[in-house]
Amino acid sequence: MEILVCARRVPDTSENEIELNRAGNDIERDDLVYSINEWDNYAVEEALQIVAKVGGNVTVVTVGGEDDEEILRREMAMGANHGVLISDDAFSGSDGRGIASILAAYVKTGKYDLILTGVQAEDGGAQVGGMLAAMLDYPFASLVNSIEVRSDRKLKISREIEGGNKEINEIDLPCVLSIQTGINEPRYVGMRGIRQVASVPIPTFGAADLGVAAAAVGKGAAKVKRVDYFVPVQGKGARILKGSQEEIIDELLEFTHLRLHRT
Repeated sequence: MEILVCARRVPDTSENEIELNRAGNDIERDDLVYSINEWDNYAVEEALQIVAKVGGNVTVVTVGGEDDEEILRREMAMGANHGVLISDDAFSGSDGRGIASILAAYVKTGKYDLILTGVQAEDGGAQVGGMLAAMLDYPFASLVNSIEVRSDRKLKISREIEGGNKEINEIDLPCVLSIQTGINEPRYVGMRGIRQVASVPIPTFGAADLGVAAAAVGKGAAKVKRVDYFVPVQGKGARILKGSQEEIIDELLEFTHLRLHRT
C-alpha cells in the first residue's frame, strides 16, 4: 500500500513563550522552536503500522520552505521511506484552500492508496483534509481513531464522535482520513536516527513542477485572511494550596466546606 502523509512544521507550544507581534495579527515568530504538528506525527505512526502489516511505502510531504526539511528528516528517521518538500515563493500566505490545492496537485503526480492528515494544525485550522478530499473526489472521514485494512480495497475505521462514543465505518480506497491523537503511540526518534538520514536527498517541487498557477494560490488568492490575534481576558486565577500534605488537605476541606454552605 502506498500511503502519503501530509505534515506541517509548527511552533512547539511546550518550548515557546507565545507572544503577539506589534500589529496584533500574528504571533512573534523570531527565535521560536519548531516541531512537527502533533496530530501529523500520529498520522505518520499509523501509516508505518499499516505498512508493517500489509507492506508498501510511506511518503511524508510538507508545504513550506527550506527549514521545513527538518520535520521530513525526522519522520524519515521514524521510518518513513520518502520525504517530499513542496516549496515556492508563490505559495507564501496560502490559506487552507490554497494548501489543499497544492497538495492535490502533488497527489495527482503519483499513485497513492491512502492519504492521511492530522485532524488539525496547532497553528491553524482543521480544514485541509476535507478540502483535499473534495478536490480529489475521494471519500473522506475525520477524527479517525482506528484503521483496519480489508483485503478488498476497503478500510474499516472508527471515528470519535460526541460523548466519547465511536462510529464504525467502511470506506473505499483511495481515500483521505484525518487522524486523531491517541490512535497509537508514536515511536521515539533519537539523534542517531536523524543523523542517518541527514544526507538523504529530499526532492523539491515548485508551482511549475505541479502545474499550479501562481495566481491561484498564495496571499493574493486567499479567501480566508487572518485579521486579528488576541489573548483571552484572564478570569480569576487559580488558588494555589501550599504547605505540608496535611496542611493542604485541611485547607482543601475547609474551602470545600465553605463552598457547600454558600450554595
